[in-house]
Amino acid sequence: MVSCGRYPSRAVTGETVAVQATVFREGHDAVAANVAVTRPDGSAAPSVRMTPGPPGTDSWQAAFTPDAEGMWTFVAEGWSDPLGTWWHDAPLKVDAGVDVDVMLEEGARLYERAAQGLPSSVKKSLRTAIAGLADVLRDPARSPAERMKLALADDVVAVLTAHPIRELITPSEEHRVWVDRQRALYGAWYEFFPRSEGAHVPPDGGPMRSGTFRTSMDRLPAVAEMGFDVVYLPPIHPIGAVNRKGPNNTLTPGPHDPGSPWAIGSAEGGHDAIHPDLGGIEDFGAFVEETRRLGMEVALDFALQCAPDHPWAQAHPEWFTTRADGTIAYAENPPKKYQDIYPLNFDNDPEGLYAEILRVIRHWISHGVKIFRVDNPHTKPLDFWEWLIAQVKATDPDVLFLAEAFTRPAMMHELGRIGFTQSYTYFTWRTGKQELQEYVEELVASSDYMRPNFFVNTPDILHASLQYGGPPVFKIRAVLAALLSPSYGVYAGYELYEHVAVRPGSEEYLDSEKYQLRPRDWSSPERTLAPYLTMLNRVRRAHPALHWLRNVRFHDVDSADVLAWSKRDGDDVVLVVLNLDPHGPREATVRVDLPALGLGWGDTFTVHDEVTGAEYTWGESNYVRLDPFAEPAHVFTVRGNRT
Repeated sequence: MVSCGRYPSRAVTGETVAVQATVFREGHDAVAANVAVTRPDGSAAPSVRMTPGPPGTDSWQAAFTPDAEGMWTFVAEGWSDPLGTWWHDAPLKVDAGVDVDVMLEEGARLYERAAQGLPSSVKKSLRTAIAGLADVLRDPARSPAERMKLALADDVVAVLTAHPIRELITPSEEHRVWVDRQRALYGAWYEFFPRSEGAHVPPDGGPMRSGTFRTSMDRLPAVAEMGFDVVYLPPIHPIGAVNRKGPNNTLTPGPHDPGSPWAIGSAEGGHDAIHPDLGGIEDFGAFVEETRRLGMEVALDFALQCAPDHPWAQAHPEWFTTRADGTIAYAENPPKKYQDIYPLNFDNDPEGLYAEILRVIRHWISHGVKIFRVDNPHTKPLDFWEWLIAQVKATDPDVLFLAEAFTRPAMMHELGRIGFTQSYTYFTWRTGKQELQEYVEELVASSDYMRPNFFVNTPDILHASLQYGGPPVFKIRAVLAALLSPSYGVYAGYELYEHVAVRPGSEEYLDSEKYQLRPRDWSSPERTLAPYLTMLNRVRRAHPALHWLRNVRFHDVDSADVLAWSKRDGDDVVLVVLNLDPHGPREATVRVDLPALGLGWGDTFTVHDEVTGAEYTWGESNYVRLDPFAEPAHVFTVRGNRT
């Protein structure tokens, strides 16, 4: 239950939804339970019988697997099980010669009732045989032991367990589970600026010209070949001219500086318009279609903020905050100042503003966008997001929302509860072994409503580890992001080891692409992480165990710099051992929790290293040596079960 049932819990199609209930009753009669499930269209899914947990706990559990998007509901039902009571008591009394005739007659009456309730799906011969057991239990020509043996035959008990007599049915309250498509949980994201792809200096000289949707389509095959699923675009709208930022966030732009895409809006249009340098709506449609053709989809930045010359600022000044001197307040995140951005004020005209924002988002949905990366949602009212997401999901349940909210934990969690599909996380700032393990376990604990997306870098965040760790740390962070979280993201330039900050102590890139065109040379195969990212994404796609979050298990390693974890989905098992120190080799002993791999203590097994192709025989304790300048990680797939 999320917030005592205030919000639905979350799942994706194909994901196991585990249900646990405490079920008990007075007296000694047998109790049983089931889960009644209702699909989004209102039809009943097959009821799921619950099984008892550890003795003495009164805990019962079951699971169901939703196969459609939308709101599923379920009710746990506890009930008295007269057949179970008889199956327990009758053998004891009959064997002891106590109340034999009474017990047999009670059994005969129960079997008569049970036979009448058997559905037509049970074989006719079996239904007839069960109905005849009432006469068998009353047959004086047979010994009591023979009558009991026939009544307790395995096939008979199996059928009547599946179709029991239920008395005193007691339902729980109704619980809700919102089910998204699988991309809500699993996917590899790649972020790039279309204006930089194809940007060039004209042959006759002059200022650099922007790339377009058409030129940026040339980058899509390489992104697809690396195995990414989502192409994430920063805002594609007209950029304000008032207070436009120059290179490296300066306040003195030149006449041809493009400005920040997050300073949305100008005389050329607002949130429903496309920057004319990128092309028109037809060009955007061609970009979306080409992305789909390559097996990916587009995620669009949804930034609810305006440049001073946005059409909304002219037509609806009430949608902004006016200062005492009559000016509109620009955005601040001390010490950062965003003079080129006006935040929206949701208090003055919520009805009008809400309606306009819903119109804008439906506009982009109509043009093929099904994923929105929402910029700074924590600076807008929570009830607005709850309303907006519900409105969108009511008509387009396949639309997904990623919350870009690097803020207080309570706010990040509440954004997940009210409807955001995924969330940015603190992963970027978690680099040590203990803090990584603790943070992932924290995310698992809240995964019924908050799904993480581990971005290794963003246009805003160049962590110090990437600035000073050299190429090895780029591999290390990619392994962590791609193999710990089902969803992860990379901002373009990561594969080229871009690592220079604008100044010491800053997490901003030097010559940040946020403020200038930045075409890159992708043609140097000797200095690119692309093959490594391709390998990681290939492993992710090939192994269902990596598509989930809750199945992560950490294993003991006697080194503070070596982290080991596994993920298992049935017989599919991936085991990762990673040196977190990019500056030198580490030796360690890995003690594997064998039951977590589906093995028994004392078993040995074969591991295949997806990075090097090597194979080893492993057991409970295993020696490793990982050199970050060669390969910082073992990415093992477990071959077979026991050897």
